[in-house]
Amino acid sequence: MPDRVLRAMDRAALDHRGPEFAAIVAACQDGLRHLYKTTRPVVIYPAAGHGAWEAALTNTSSPGDTILMAETGAFSGWWREMAESFGITVEYLAGDWRHGADPEAIEARLAEDRAGVIKAVAVVHNETSTGVTSRIADVGRAIDRASHPALFLVDNISSLASMDFRMDEWRIDVAIGGAQKGLMLPPGLGFTAVSEKAFRASQSARLPRNYWDWRAQLPDGLTPTFTCTPAVNLFFGLKESLDMLLEEGLDEVFARHARLAEAVRRAVRAWGLDLQSADPREHSNSVSAIRMPDGHDAEMVREACHSRANVVLAGGLRKLAGRVFRIGHLGDLNEPMILGTLAATELALAATSAPHTPGGTTAAIRYLAEN
Repeated sequence: MPDRVLRAMDRAALDHRGPEFAAIVAACQDGLRHLYKTTRPVVIYPAAGHGAWEAALTNTSSPGDTILMAETGAFSGWWREMAESFGITVEYLAGDWRHGADPEAIEARLAEDRAGVIKAVAVVHNETSTGVTSRIADVGRAIDRASHPALFLVDNISSLASMDFRMDEWRIDVAIGGAQKGLMLPPGLGFTAVSEKAFRASQSARLPRNYWDWRAQLPDGLTPTFTCTPAVNLFFGLKESLDMLLEEGLDEVFARHARLAEAVRRAVRAWGLDLQSADPREHSNSVSAIRMPDGHDAEMVREACHSRANVVLAGGLRKLAGRVFRIGHLGDLNEPMILGTLAATELALAATSAPHTPGGTTAAIRYLAEN
């Protein structure tokens, strides 16, 4: 979280029904639409990303509906479990946690569904647990080729403001975001960008909802309002974050993320380690999950990195616990910060006698010097 965002939040709250706050909300809406590349409204909740998941499900589904989901990692699994807890039937396209959603498999399944049983396709754009980015544009085209009426729901919590996202062009119906990743804020704001098709579906959806209800949040289907007290000070930070992104320029923001992510990947390759992401087309520019050789515990590397260098690496989730460690490279990040993280990681690998070839940090320096 950059100082500009923190300082923007460090002020007295405003009357959330008054004109000054209304102007801030309008600016945030404009900035989010630009970021999502959509003309549609973005509903903003006091919530984390899981709340935005629930909003997407409860506003578009009825008990007994079927959703086609792609297994991409821990977060797709948690989204599946949430859907099933509401009485939704989930067809879960099996995955190996090393690849993203398979557009061809989604197209084939939709083509079989001549009766239109499947009401939505749900995909995590960037799977934070694995460092795999699904090819969302290809999935959107697959749905179109199948000529299927299913809604297209996309979790872009850890891709928003870190990599290109085109809601309208990719025919996405609900884009589910959060403020605590690329937008550089503390947790506490969840987003659902809502297509006209998704809003129409919400009018007849029969899952229980109140706090999440788009019918109250978007009375005319176009203009967001608040049915509860908004997180006022987080809006101050959100406006500052959006201003920073626009000042840098979105194309340069995405290029910076790609450059720093590739530096991490160069280091990993030089160490002789493997990424959890197996397809170069799907390497994440937000986070890299690094696989430890069999018989070596990633938690030992994480502990050494923390205790020796005061650098926190993320751990593996669910079936990847102890098998990977993760380096986040998104948000307010530059070359010295990522090189410091890589140096601390290389120190931890050496301190724990983990199998690796020294020189990963040097490989990252060389790449950044040339790019």
